[in-house]
Formats: sequence, C-alpha cells, structure tokens
Amino acid sequence: MTRGFYIGRFQPFHNGHRNMVEQIANDVDELVLGIGSADDSHTVRNPFTAGERIMMITKSLVDTDLVTYAVPIEDLERNSVWVSHVQSMSPDFDVAYSNNPLVIQLFREANIEIRQSPMFNREVLEGTEVRQRMIHGGDWQSLVPDAVAEVVEEIGGIERIQMVSDSDSNGE
Repeated sequence: MTRGFYIGRFQPFHNGHRNMVEQIANDVDELVLGIGSADDSHTVRNPFTAGERIMMITKSLVDTDLVTYAVPIEDLERNSVWVSHVQSMSPDFDVAYSNNPLVIQLFREANIEIRQSPMFNREVLEGTEVRQRMIHGGDWQSLVPDAVAEVVEEIGGIERIQMVSDSDSNGE
C-alpha cells in the first residue's frame, strides 16, 4: 500500500486541487491532505478556518474511491525543521506531492520522495483568483466543487471575506 501526502492552504479547496487529487489517486492507495496555515483564518489570504477547509475537502471528495485524510498543519517559521513538523502531525506517508519550490526543496533535503503534477488551468484555478471573485461579487462558484460552494454559503464565507477585505481607513 502506498500513502501520499499533498499539502496546500486550500483557501478554498478549488477545482485545481480536486484535479490534482484525481491525478495523485492514480499513484497511491491513500492520500493525506495537509491543511497548511491551519492556525490562520479570518484574513483575506486565509479567510477560512482549518475545520471549515476540512469540511470543504471531505465533502468534495466523498464520491472518490481514494481513502483520504485531512490533517491540520500549523505554520512553523523554521523551514529547517518544517518536514519533521509535518511528519509529526500526519499519518506516515511514502511520497509527497507539491509544485511549490520551497516545499520540494525541504522534502528533498529530508530524503522524502517528492513528485510534481501538472497544474490544471492555473491561470484561473488559483486561490487568489477565487478569493478576489468572492470579494468583488464575481463568479467564483464555477471554480470550486459544488460541495465547497455549499460550505461557503453555510458558514457565511462571502460576507466574512468581504468584511475582512474592507479597510477602516478613509482612503488617504
């Protein structure tokens, strides 16, 4: 049995993430999804809590045959020990997946096999784009699985991200 590890902030979990999971599913029997920046929420960059992101992922992947585990990974501002921190928060895994150059380097230095996957429609399927559309009332729903849109609605996510994106300055 092979277990993979895929880390992301998933702010929110979007169709690009879903596509990556589907690609990884061809290689592994089980997949751990590490919820990065689990300790951060209610900001424009990280509007959703770790628990809300776990709900998004779990509901989005319920129809897949792949066994998945979503685990929160709090930020650690010491890159040299980051991989051991990830390992302490996660079930054991055989291979890690990422396209982030720093993450790739850190796993390589820890002698953990790392694989990259092609990104799916990256110019649109990117968390910043989804969040900007949420803030400005654009079509963000077409960029996420239906289950994510349902969770965002349930938690009042649009109102939250719009509120935290406002400034209390008078424009000066």
